[in-house]
Amino acid sequence: MIKKNILEVIGNTPMVQINKITKDIPAKILIKLETVNPGHSIKDRMALKMLEDAEKKGLIKEGGTVIECTSGNTGMGLAIAAAVKGYHSIFTTTDKQSKEKIDLLRAMGSEVIVCPTNVGPEDPRSYYSIAERLSTEIPNSFWCNQYDNLSNRTAHYESTGPEIWEQTEGKITHMLVGVGTGGTISGTGRYLKEQNKDIKVWGIDTYGSVFKKYHETGEFDEKEIYPYITEGIGEDILPKNVDFSIIDHFEKVSDKDGALMCRRLAREEGILLGYSAGSAFAGLLQLKDKLTKDDVVVVIIHDHGSRYVGKIYNDEWMRERGFLDSELSVGDLIAKKTDNSFISVHKDDSVKSVFDLMKENDISQLPVMNGGEEIVGSITESSVLSHLLENPMRNTETPISQIMGESFPVVSEETTCRQLARFINKKIPAVIAKDRAGIMHILTQYDIIQAV
Repeated sequence: MIKKNILEVIGNTPMVQINKITKDIPAKILIKLETVNPGHSIKDRMALKMLEDAEKKGLIKEGGTVIECTSGNTGMGLAIAAAVKGYHSIFTTTDKQSKEKIDLLRAMGSEVIVCPTNVGPEDPRSYYSIAERLSTEIPNSFWCNQYDNLSNRTAHYESTGPEIWEQTEGKITHMLVGVGTGGTISGTGRYLKEQNKDIKVWGIDTYGSVFKKYHETGEFDEKEIYPYITEGIGEDILPKNVDFSIIDHFEKVSDKDGALMCRRLAREEGILLGYSAGSAFAGLLQLKDKLTKDDVVVVIIHDHGSRYVGKIYNDEWMRERGFLDSELSVGDLIAKKTDNSFISVHKDDSVKSVFDLMKENDISQLPVMNGGEEIVGSITESSVLSHLLENPMRNTETPISQIMGESFPVVSEETTCRQLARFINKKIPAVIAKDRAGIMHILTQYDIIQAV
């Protein structure tokens, strides 16, 4: 069927079973793959709904300006809708959002204003306050306010919930999703509980957010609020779209665990997903003991991993935040060695003299040189010993060049230990490393083991 425009593609997203990461969970685990929406996120659903409801109420007219405070995904959904409908669009966002999100919004022709993260929502510099102010200053503009605009959760009550119920043939027992504005969990959860009141609705929260404590105690504790890196979930306010009566449990997940799980999903399941998806699956694993073999869990995926290529899928970014262990390099191995003397033999040296040198220095392998810095081969204690045992009374003066093997590989200081695995093996017991000064060092399997 031919669609009249891109907005008609929104929704009816596929359900996919997850197998490897969840192998220790007795339940069937499914994902509602919202990344196939035109804007690659679930926010397309509510963005279109908010705008169409505003049009019906006369809150925005032809040639108007769409304004929103967004972590990126709602902005993308609104940018697409605005482009199709002929509106201008202005988005405020925070400086913790990925560069990819901001660049994509600008690519859609939107104006993007980046605001500080570490200010309160009432601060005039916050992305909430600036969006609200712009909506009062710009004629014929509409601030969508996804946090308090109930069209947000209505979109999911009308579309996401019915789709999940139909796709699981009514067998769903648990729904799990990250909570930000609250529209997805509240709208979808309400629909599903109307079909079966026993369905459990689990929300994923992050450390630094107020949701979990407020849900459990009714207390809005400002001491719970502090900066966090996870995008798309958690809040320092209580959006009107969050219906706490629908949610059975909140599970907090750390920034690190969410980021690492995203990378596992990519490598083990072949699905590139966004930060909140990693948090959702990390939370699911934390809750696995609450599930049985008869359960059917649907995890709603918010957005695509392409939004985070420069962040959670970037090794350097991950290491800077302590999410990945810093990887040892050849330079680190050289620095850790207690003896950095570089012992070699000449190709014309006798087998006997090389054997004596090895015994004297307790060395198992040596590079073979042809004077200066030209490496022409290598010799190991096993090859020397084999020759001597085969010729116990003669040929001890045989030049080492006649029994030497291929030269050890030469690597730079920047080579990582992981990359060294490509070179060192049973046949190649060592490598030659050159430091920045051009001085040569020999590194063996023993050196790597000692450093690790």
